[in-house]
Amino acid sequence: MLPICIFLILSLSKQLSVHLVADKFKCRREDHAVMKFGFCHQSVIPVRLEPSHRAEMCSQLLFGELYAILDEAGEWLQIRIVYDNYEGWIHKNCLYAINEDEFRRLEGLPCHVSTELVQLIENRSLQFYFPILLGSSFHGLSENAFSAGEYEYFFDGDTVSIPQEAQRAKVIEMCMMYLNAPYAWGGRSPFGIDCSGFTQMSYKLAGVQILRDAVQQAMQGETISFISDAKPGDLLFFDDEEGSITHTGILLPGERVIHASGKVRVDKVDHQGIFNHENGIYSHQLRLIKKIL
Repeated sequence: MLPICIFLILSLSKQLSVHLVADKFKCRREDHAVMKFGFCHQSVIPVRLEPSHRAEMCSQLLFGELYAILDEAGEWLQIRIVYDNYEGWIHKNCLYAINEDEFRRLEGLPCHVSTELVQLIENRSLQFYFPILLGSSFHGLSENAFSAGEYEYFFDGDTVSIPQEAQRAKVIEMCMMYLNAPYAWGGRSPFGIDCSGFTQMSYKLAGVQILRDAVQQAMQGETISFISDAKPGDLLFFDDEEGSITHTGILLPGERVIHASGKVRVDKVDHQGIFNHENGIYSHQLRLIKKIL
């Protein structure tokens, strides 16, 4: 068990720079003097583990999310996403740079997120429309309008404000919006999402911030010893043969779990794990239950 604990600690040290300030994950103020900043002005931007198009996609930026630029290598920028402090690499072609004053302004404004699966947003400065996805962010949205950098935007879709008072029913409602979305490693959108991206985005739409990877999320919240004591909306975590957390999902009423495995799907779950009714086997072994709300 000791080697597993050491492995988890080491693996967390790279990604888990968790700075929880009140209800927000803030970019560290002392870093501002040496950092540059960006605003995701596209529908979605792939974030890669290494500075290469061939590298693994470890996450995605969705429209409106803020990031700090940590380093650069050739045509690539190493970034830290403000929402969850996750680090990775984006191509310079995807960069929309903002100065520190604009970054601080946006970071300090109330935030709304889109609850539309797909909806058009208007860049009024450039006079064109483009699609954005479920979970996109708007800082300082007022009367359907907001600004970021040199651009004025108009969005006439449905939104919710974040953070907000935590409600289990809201998590259940929002997670069902991803039902049947295809699985994609590193994805955070309804057109491709991984297991921890799914849990993070479901909670984001319910107004609650959690971290990016399953092993990070497993460090949050209050541990529940028995699945019989868990409530809908709690997070379930599953491990592999070596005991490492590799999968997560959200508990639903009726001893069911919704999770991203091949697609976002609903299966039966018990103290042993997830039972895949199509294959007639247990596909994931239950390791841990966490109460976030």
